[in-house]
Amino acid sequence: MIATRIFGKTGVSVSEIGFGAWAIGGTWGDVDDGVSKDALNAALDAGMTFIDTADVYGDGRSERLIAEVLRARSGARPYVATKAGRRLPKQVVEGYSEANLRAWIDRSRTNLAMDTLDLVQLHCPPSALVKSRAVFDILDKLKAEKKIADYGVSVEKISEALDAITHPGVVSIQIIFNLFRQRVAAEFLAAAKAANVAVIARVPLASGLLTGKMRHDSVFAADDHRTFNRDGAFFDKGETFSGVPFHIGLEAVEELRGLVPVNATMAAFALKWILMHEAVSVVIPGAKTPAQARANAAASALAPLPSGVMDAAKAIYDARIRSHVHSFW
Repeated sequence: MIATRIFGKTGVSVSEIGFGAWAIGGTWGDVDDGVSKDALNAALDAGMTFIDTADVYGDGRSERLIAEVLRARSGARPYVATKAGRRLPKQVVEGYSEANLRAWIDRSRTNLAMDTLDLVQLHCPPSALVKSRAVFDILDKLKAEKKIADYGVSVEKISEALDAITHPGVVSIQIIFNLFRQRVAAEFLAAAKAANVAVIARVPLASGLLTGKMRHDSVFAADDHRTFNRDGAFFDKGETFSGVPFHIGLEAVEELRGLVPVNATMAAFALKWILMHEAVSVVIPGAKTPAQARANAAASALAPLPSGVMDAAKAIYDARIRSHVHSFW
């Protein structure tokens, strides 16, 4: 089974590897709802007790699939985190009004068939919003009304994460953290731990680059963000391949292969690298198939990575990746 960690100041115990439900909603190529539900069931059967979704993943498709699966299962319900804010046509501070937040949260409550949402995260909002107290006052009101149990912030930048944890009601930060985005380890994790704020590591496999299965001639579907968002045309380019140029990422992966433990996959190695940082509460790789879900879960059982391997991974980042990402997020 998957090891567990405490989810910050909530005191809730969650699996250290969770299920990232962006892919089952869409913008990752073709997805079949039946296979998606099988993948989610496989993840839960393997011991995952944390699911991350958002109201915009497939315009609610992801949330509704999660509700269908959980409705059919018995036993303890997993912790379900969703997000709100990206339904705005344009990201502006004024868009995060009480009326809008209530509408988004009520919609997610319906989609997920939950009276009280476990966790609502502001979904990569404007930096100015995170500095303001106003939006958190609204979230406190919704918490008092038991529409949400807790709230956090999903961010693009470390500066936003540091601003967010100054608000006492924030229980979690979701941020891109992986072998290609290592700045988080040096500039944020210690602050999160000191504040007892949970850290959700997203895009852990750099949109699949860190699975080691991609090649220079890999082709992605037209509706896959790895085709249409490489330059950030539709949302922050850091969400696609972690902001690393595709060919540069492939070259770095070839160097990283030499660090992968015997009988482990590149993907499992990449997930274990993240879990070597104790301030991380949960890592949320996506899975579109049962096999992918089970493979993600298996990473928890890998032996701790030696310090020499961690140092070598840092050296590869510094030599090949750092100049492309380090100063941007």
